[in-house]
Amino acid sequence: MLGFFTRLLADKRAEPADDLLSDLIAVREEGDRLSEDELMSLAFLILFAGYENTVQLIGNAVLALLQHPDQLAALRHNPDQVALAVEEFARFETPGSLAIRRFPVEDVTIAGVTVPAGETVWVSLASANRDPARFPDPDRLDLARDTSGHLALGHGIHYCLGAPLARAETEIAVTALLERFPVLALADGDLRWRRSLRARGLVALPVTYARKNS
Repeated sequence: MLGFFTRLLADKRAEPADDLLSDLIAVREEGDRLSEDELMSLAFLILFAGYENTVQLIGNAVLALLQHPDQLAALRHNPDQVALAVEEFARFETPGSLAIRRFPVEDVTIAGVTVPAGETVWVSLASANRDPARFPDPDRLDLARDTSGHLALGHGIHYCLGAPLARAETEIAVTALLERFPVLALADGDLRWRRSLRARGLVALPVTYARKNS
């Protein structure tokens, strides 16, 4: 990926186009406000945060529905509830299971455990979203539950900048899928998940379906 982005940024620098990377390069070249490392970091962030997480959220949402036929039927009966359903999908099968690494600047003691300054801290968003103290019966998909406070899209100053876009894309995708395919079910075979420390998403989601009559 580093090699790919190095070549891509070089191409955009040589032949700018009407796109975001070209604009970021222009900022770098004209105002010297972005370092080369910052430019590369932004390219990675746009890909992983702006694309991959949303793809995984959509796949995880469809899988959750197919594994819970009662909730699928309820959403088909009340399609206007899809926006609320997206919040439960995000809570139930969080695509970004871990937050970005944190490094304490001083020793911190939490619940009797001391985390030394400078050590890596991984915050499990997936675990927080299945916390029974906040979400009753957390391992159950419930599209009608109160999902306020879930951390799938971050929190506070680290709240996801692209959250509205991720929600809109997932809502549009799930709505279109249910409208076009009145019969949708999991196909036989084992599900395969991506091997990743931070991300949880499917490699593929085999289904059987019947199209809506035109």
